[in-house]
Amino acid sequence: MKEKPRLAITMGDPAGIGPEIVAKLLRLEETFELCRPIVIGNRETMNKAEAIVGEPSAAYELEHFDNVKDHTWGEIRADFGRAAADYIERASKLALEKKVAAMITAPIHKEALKAAGVPYPGHTEMIASLCGVSNYGMMLAGPSLRVIHVSTHVSLAEAIRRVKPERILNTIRLGHEALKREHIASPRIAVAGLNPHAGESGLFGDEEILYISPAITEAQNEGINASGPYPPDTVFVQATKGKFDLVIAMYHDQGHIPAKLLAFDNSINVTVGLPILRSSVDHGTAFDIAGTGIANESSLLEAVRYAARITGEN
Repeated sequence: MKEKPRLAITMGDPAGIGPEIVAKLLRLEETFELCRPIVIGNRETMNKAEAIVGEPSAAYELEHFDNVKDHTWGEIRADFGRAAADYIERASKLALEKKVAAMITAPIHKEALKAAGVPYPGHTEMIASLCGVSNYGMMLAGPSLRVIHVSTHVSLAEAIRRVKPERILNTIRLGHEALKREHIASPRIAVAGLNPHAGESGLFGDEEILYISPAITEAQNEGINASGPYPPDTVFVQATKGKFDLVIAMYHDQGHIPAKLLAFDNSINVTVGLPILRSSVDHGTAFDIAGTGIANESSLLEAVRYAARITGEN
């Protein structure tokens, strides 16, 4: 019988719902059927979370960091931002050294990271840097929709400036390789337009003509099954009906809104282009409900299921 993969699970920001959803995850027998979890975090914080939600269903490994003092729920704190970064750094190192098969991350708070002087806006950029990778992307994956973005954590004005053939082609390539990793032989990739109605032949903007269509043509020339550009208001519907395996979104909210609307509790975030496998929840720290016991662990469970499936097949 094949050994269950060892998966590193970061606790996330200590003040958010991360410790609570990790504790809830560890109460599920399925978690231990899927993997051998190693939690990267703080023992006292995990004890508090377990006191709220209940004891784990089995013994688990915890790599303790003594970096949380005077713990509080729901506060933006620089020391907690630093602690969250420490967990990410350690999990990334374990994955790079192949001591774990993959890393799964609970949510962090961008303002806490900034207050701690961490020079990254989020997980994706930080983990890519730790892996020494400059060519990477963010893929959201839910039960009926996968989305990957040409740009993510930038202003809308900057996102529009980044709609260029080389970036679009690179995103198509990253998405293609990510789905091949999922053992989809010929991924069907739809490319969304930037403008309403995908520009309507130049009536509402010419980015589709000048930048998006040339990138699609080049991808097709490379043997990638890509098509478009499609009107953004319909392409996601077509993907959910099974016509496409992946949609290329031109900017953060264009892809995040349909993904979260369809499956807020059980869609996940996968960083593509890395030498390691990283999956994550697709939600934030929810400071307003942290410590109450009502946070939903479904997205974290889906991230574990994804990592266990991919690593188990490879």
